[in-house]
Amino acid sequence: MKTKHIMYKTTGMCSQMIDVTADENNIIQQVFFLGGCNGNLQGISQLVRGQHIDDVLPRLNGIRCGTKGTSCPDQLCRALEQLKNKEAE
Repeated sequence: MKTKHIMYKTTGMCSQMIDVTADENNIIQQVFFLGGCNGNLQGISQLVRGQHIDDVLPRLNGIRCGTKGTSCPDQLCRALEQLKNKEAE
């Protein structure tokens, strides 16, 4: 099975990087966050694993963290959008 991988540098939030892998059909295989609220981010990672990128995007896109203009789930969507458009390796 071919996979796609991205290490996305986040902006405007506590987490510094999101490492995401999806298969050739855009099914999310794994998500790791560097920094941020560890328990919450582990939960998000587990919930999106096995999901199609197109199913995750409308659910998490635009979520804000407090007064910040973005959040870890919102930044994950940005990473997933880039990953979706990447060719499988």
